[in-house]
Amino acid sequence: MDAVERLISYLKIDTESVPDRDVIPSSEKQFDLAKVLEKELREMGVSDVRLDEHCYVYGKLPSNLSGEEKAKTPALGLIAHMDTSPSARGKNVNPRIVKNYDGTDIVLNEEEKLSPKIFPRLLEQVGDDLLVTDGTTLLGADDKAGVAEIMALVEYLQNHKEIPHGDICIGFTPDEEVGCGADIFDVKGFGADVAYTVDGGKLGGVEYENFNGASGKLKIHGVNVHPGSAKDKMLNSLLLAMEFNSMLPQFTPANTEGYEGFFHLCDMAGDESLTEMNYIIRDHDREKFEEKKRIFLDVAEKLNQKYNAKGAFFEPEVKDSYFNMAEKVKDHMYLIDVAKTAFEKEGVTPIVSPIRGGTDGASLSYKGLPCPNLSTGGDNFHGIYEYLNLNAFHKMIAVLIRITQEMIGKKA
Repeated sequence: MDAVERLISYLKIDTESVPDRDVIPSSEKQFDLAKVLEKELREMGVSDVRLDEHCYVYGKLPSNLSGEEKAKTPALGLIAHMDTSPSARGKNVNPRIVKNYDGTDIVLNEEEKLSPKIFPRLLEQVGDDLLVTDGTTLLGADDKAGVAEIMALVEYLQNHKEIPHGDICIGFTPDEEVGCGADIFDVKGFGADVAYTVDGGKLGGVEYENFNGASGKLKIHGVNVHPGSAKDKMLNSLLLAMEFNSMLPQFTPANTEGYEGFFHLCDMAGDESLTEMNYIIRDHDREKFEEKKRIFLDVAEKLNQKYNAKGAFFEPEVKDSYFNMAEKVKDHMYLIDVAKTAFEKEGVTPIVSPIRGGTDGASLSYKGLPCPNLSTGGDNFHGIYEYLNLNAFHKMIAVLIRITQEMIGKKA
């Protein structure tokens, strides 16, 4: 099957994950794609294919090397996630190919357009073919593009047995978008020594540094009385929430970049009596990360001291989500060199940059599987303006093939 046709077939399968559920997968419909992948891997002749009860798909292309060369080549894992973000609807995805993009606005539907005036990186895509949405759903290239690129690699190597490679372990995960993709990944059964997630954006991306991440939750109990007699009595929990937020350092996603961390208020709901706030706390630097968590708790404590005697109180909770994979990848930096070399040999300038977010690879690295992240060629993830550069998509397949070659003999 043509790689783009395969990708589009995956995009049309609804795999939207659901936040704040204590079961994996968070949505049963993720099995719809998992079963397709299981079937296709078997049809390609992949070994050890299995789909477990938690919607993880595994398979293996055994090494065709021998002797000392085989012994010196690490088992390489390639991993992508099947679910799509709950930030935008993932049902009834209707992709469309824009041939030879000319740099003008792309009309998605009567109300929505994809414009370089708003998304200037579109101008970098001029002359290329783009896969876009119809403006009513996300596209799902995050990370079905990665899934399709890995499947294209598998198909290519199975059709070209003469190409040498070490063990290649394939893994497709559920629930990455809700932070659970690596929670019960079978690292031992997977069988890889090292791995890459194929879950990035702009072509050339090589990422081995990510945020340290935590969630911050806050319940604010106010004092509510009739507004006609509220003087010196009412403590409106909504206003107390505003006060809390104003006391945090004003580092937000909207005014930070690169290695800068932030506090991000994701949602807030309540009334005069009770307000709940949900934050994410991020920083690449571990000391600054720990400081941000302390600040979150300290602000709540200061406000408790201010308002407890008047009947209001704050209940904060901070919970770690993941840590910077750089701490685990630093002893396996040949993974970065291999990826950079593969891009360069395919005529692509590698872009080594920190991830301003998290990835399955971060959690997997702390589970003993060093796992940097590679690009897919997509952009504007998690929304209706998502698109995938198809020229970059095809180039990534070539890069993955090249990586399997560059990995030969790299085992320490």
